[in-house]
Amino acid sequence: MNCLIVDDEPLAQDILETYIKGNNNLCLIKKCSTAIEAFEVLHQQKIDLIFLDIKMPALSGIDFLKSLKNPPAVIFTTAFSEYAVTSYELEAVDYLLKPITTERFQKSLDKLFRSQSMLIDTEKEYTYFKVSGNLVKVSHTEILYAQSIRDYIMLYTKIGNLMVHMTMKYLCGLLPESQFKRIHRSYLVNKIHITAISKSQVLLNEIEIPVGEIYRGNISHLAE
Repeated sequence: MNCLIVDDEPLAQDILETYIKGNNNLCLIKKCSTAIEAFEVLHQQKIDLIFLDIKMPALSGIDFLKSLKNPPAVIFTTAFSEYAVTSYELEAVDYLLKPITTERFQKSLDKLFRSQSMLIDTEKEYTYFKVSGNLVKVSHTEILYAQSIRDYIMLYTKIGNLMVHMTMKYLCGLLPESQFKRIHRSYLVNKIHITAISKSQVLLNEIEIPVGEIYRGNISHLAE
């Protein structure tokens, strides 16, 4: 996973760098002292995870995260506890209070690896999903639709159903928007398998998927 450190304290940067280099699953791309610098990196390279400080000059870590349309996974690293609730509202993976110990850092990574499937290349025609501890390669054409069930997603595919631990919002960011459309708070459909469309439902042969009222504006794009 490509990582980015965004923190204006050199000592905090060095500690995180040491932890990251000690983990074989992580690759540090750059250390940034400001959110503005981090913006530039995100536009140049694929970043999977940001270790993000909150109180920084010019732009705070929270405002920086809010400004990103499709942000990578974020782990906040800060000396201030009062922003914890806000961080979870922004769907941050974790909230680490400084000084950060090796044990707490690893616990945060374990949480990340359990909850999210990170392996995706938008130029490829497949995505890896973490299912029961194993990475399963799934072709995009094999996915019929996805249903949100609390903190999990049920992927209905041609070769069977897969239960993965992630949010619908995160899944929408994983799969190519040109092929998959959200038509309900709990449903995402693959356009290539749609056989009929109405204002209230979408058919995938005999499968009926409801259309949520606030998502009816997406219906006109399904035939494109």
